[in-house]
Amino acid sequence: MRRLLTVLAAGVPLAAAVYLPTASAEPENGSASASFACSARSVKAPAGTKVESVTAVRQAGGTIIGTGVLGGSVSGVPAYCEVTVTLTHPGDGDHAKVRTWLPVSGWNGRFQAIGGAAYLAGDNGVGLGTAVKNGYAAVSTDAGVKDVLDTDWALNSNGQVNNALLKNFASRSQHEAAVVGKEVVDGVYGKGPAHSYFNGCSTGGRQGYMEAQRYPDDYDGILANAPAVNWDEFEVATLWPQVVMNNEKTYPSKCEFDAFTNAAVKACDSLDGVKDGLVNDLSRCDFDPRTLIGTKVVCDGKELTITAADAAVVRKIWDGPRTASGKKLWSGVPVGADLSALAGLTEPDADGNVAGAPFPVPAAWVKLWVAKDPSLDISKITYSRFTQLFKQSQAEYDKVIGTDDPDLSGFRRSGGKLLTWHGLADQYIPTQGTVQYRERVEREMGGAKRVDDFYRLFLAPGTVHCGLNKGDGTTDDLGALTAWVEHGKAPTTLPATLTNASQQSVTRDLCDYPRVSRYKGHGDPAVASSFRCVSPSWH
Repeated sequence: MRRLLTVLAAGVPLAAAVYLPTASAEPENGSASASFACSARSVKAPAGTKVESVTAVRQAGGTIIGTGVLGGSVSGVPAYCEVTVTLTHPGDGDHAKVRTWLPVSGWNGRFQAIGGAAYLAGDNGVGLGTAVKNGYAAVSTDAGVKDVLDTDWALNSNGQVNNALLKNFASRSQHEAAVVGKEVVDGVYGKGPAHSYFNGCSTGGRQGYMEAQRYPDDYDGILANAPAVNWDEFEVATLWPQVVMNNEKTYPSKCEFDAFTNAAVKACDSLDGVKDGLVNDLSRCDFDPRTLIGTKVVCDGKELTITAADAAVVRKIWDGPRTASGKKLWSGVPVGADLSALAGLTEPDADGNVAGAPFPVPAAWVKLWVAKDPSLDISKITYSRFTQLFKQSQAEYDKVIGTDDPDLSGFRRSGGKLLTWHGLADQYIPTQGTVQYRERVEREMGGAKRVDDFYRLFLAPGTVHCGLNKGDGTTDDLGALTAWVEHGKAPTTLPATLTNASQQSVTRDLCDYPRVSRYKGHGDPAVASSFRCVSPSWH
């Protein structure tokens, strides 16, 4: 758990809250009105809700310290007005807080909603502060739930799923935040925003897709990265590495897992025409982990030998969950991603024995929402039981939180734009799930060219979960989205700084899916201009 909290605090997994947009904050509609007053005005309750309270507090700004496990901070935040509206759905007993932060001066005329992370429905303060620093009026909601790993709201006192809070978390609270936030902006500034944006990664990415699917008129632009779409499927699927280790009774160490990952990256590195420490097209990487059987690796000063059992575990994890008869259920951990993130282990006991240590997010989903049994022993889940849990999750929750409806016709009609990047080394959400969703949208809506008019996907080589803009790389994705929405400049590439396998910084132009990056045959491999985007068939 200590390692998990350290990683979470560093902003690596499931952390939209410390996701820092870098779009220009040049005022578009002029600064805030001279009659600006930070006061608790009456707010019209969104349909199906009741307003319990409205408060307004003028804040000095400065350095904002993020709350909860994610922590983080942002400095240089200007003075802002914080308006908090608490909503309830009569009969549901919930209390969802919608926070809107409005810069006292220098408002750029734009509105930005900030998404959540893991089981945190909204922002912990850092995203809101960053948005205000960049000139936005910003909104976020807690949906009536708690922090990233707090799940005590899942079941009620009778052991039944709290459907009201799940519905809040899944969809309705984000829409209500959009409605309330815009109303607050209009009330404080005397005019509504010229353009409205949603910004999130992971859970926040899923929320962005849900907005596009169910509430297509809420936002002009949606930035939804590493999205946790297909929630009912991938959350169960990401428990698969634990199920494999427990059933095979083989527990490779992180060091041994890294040996497989490094070997695969090395073997597939040159598929784009140059050895640069990055794998650009995972679909062409067919490295067989069995080639490492018998290889010696040094882990914590001890020499170990890779066994056939180790290779079998890695092969199953990369392949992804299957039924006992071999039918594919979902994609596995991408080749190149950190296998130990989902295949975590306990510390060795006195005899040197270890056991599986599941990542808390899928473990909670399976225990509480699917099995509805907080005491469920994850280590005892057989392959057949896993298949049953997977199918049960699909049946019970696809319509609630699946967030995989490919019909985006309403969003297209509204003129909205959806931009997504997903790391090809995402250790928590299989990248292929996002790719499959995009392909389903193409089939539903007339092909790739028509979909490109309003929805673009970019895959980032060597990038971990929510890795861009958080230490593993950078890209001005929000700037690209605003240029698309406000000036019609559709992004064909997304300029980025990435980190290769040697932890060196390189520049790349991320290609719009399905195109992939290919070395031109000359030039510095660390520079984006040495590559071009090509059709996968050109390889």
